Amino acid sequence: MKNKKELLSVLWIFVTLNYLYCDLIGLMDSSLLKQYLTGKVEGMVIDETFLLYAGILMEIPIVMVLLSRILKRKANAIANIFAGSVKTLATVASLFVGTFTSYYLFFAVIEIATTIFIVGYSIQWFRQKSSAID
Repeated sequence: MKNKKELLSVLWIFVTLNYLYCDLIGLMDSSLLKQYLTGKVEGMVIDETFLLYAGILMEIPIVMVLLSRILKRKANAIANIFAGSVKTLATVASLFVGTFTSYYLFFAVIEIATTIFIVGYSIQWFRQKSSAID
């Protein structure tokens, strides 16, 4: 990687692909698909409000692909710390909603590890003195 901005952007692409593929596999799970078709999954109502909040939550890593490349060092680090923390907490919390499957746990571990790395890396970057490369 040329620099920290590029690495963070690539990490957000990586974690976003994991979020999306996990959701896609969930649609292939016949027991979950039947629930999706009723509009209620594991007791949660999947309505317009739920989908709006889900969209907002998914927009975080998508926008971080761009923001990681264009923000200046301090703002970039802060944005990555905030976004990584939110996504880590959301993924951890999702493990306690309904029953999770082995494939969901597999992806969740990768997602949590990636966002924790993003947070830690960004904290280190924030604490570093400014350089011309950053």
